[in-house]
Amino acid sequence: MLENILIIFRHMQLTDVIDILLVAFILYSIFLLIKDAKAYQLTLGIILVIFFFLLTEWAHLYVANRIIKSFINYLIIAIIVLFQSELRRFFTGLGSRTFHRPLKMYSLKEKIDDLLTAVDYLAKKKIGALIAIEREIDLSPYCEMGTAVEASLTKDLLVSLFFPKSPLHDGAVIIRGNKIVAAACLLPLPQSNTLGDNFATRTRHLAALGLAQETDAAVIVVSEQTGEISLALQGKIEKMSQKDALRKKLIEYLKIK
Repeated sequence: MLENILIIFRHMQLTDVIDILLVAFILYSIFLLIKDAKAYQLTLGIILVIFFFLLTEWAHLYVANRIIKSFINYLIIAIIVLFQSELRRFFTGLGSRTFHRPLKMYSLKEKIDDLLTAVDYLAKKKIGALIAIEREIDLSPYCEMGTAVEASLTKDLLVSLFFPKSPLHDGAVIIRGNKIVAAACLLPLPQSNTLGDNFATRTRHLAALGLAQETDAAVIVVSEQTGEISLALQGKIEKMSQKDALRKKLIEYLKIK
């Protein structure tokens, strides 16, 4: 067994290594796409359809086989329509992933307390805020639509940017690692109001949801009406009942333990 493995390695060429790495990357990308619960259930359904298709081929069930073939044609269109936001986020990620995420997340770890303290203060004072934290997908296109800051992340600076009389209080602040890179940034709105019954139609919440649908960023929202804190991740937004819940979600999602 070991000898066979050694023989394979001896005869491997550069093209074989590239081939293996490419397949591994494709499988990893597919995993990222289907790890969402909804996409996972869809994948199981597709596997089931393929199984029945192969079964009808093997058993020569021609009528059933033709019906399944026709169904598969419509299924492809249905997948594109139903999962357009997931597919858009997936392909956006392929084209704009940053390759220094571990360094960014390590530097953010040092500033997580400043971030959470600032958010807590803004919530208590009912100062509206919209904060996007870059993960793997580059947020530079959104930074360019705002004002460059390029300053170290501190509680005082973050709070001052959202003060009502601040010239940069409208729009989003974008954080990359331990730095505030831009403020007053415009974020994309979702195609429809999908906030749910727990949210009123508020621009900040819609913008947070829009960016979370387009990218893998974590987006924090503070409501100026109620002081409630919400977090948008992976195309979904939910209210955070307390500061510890926000900390736990961020640390888990950003992998900054």
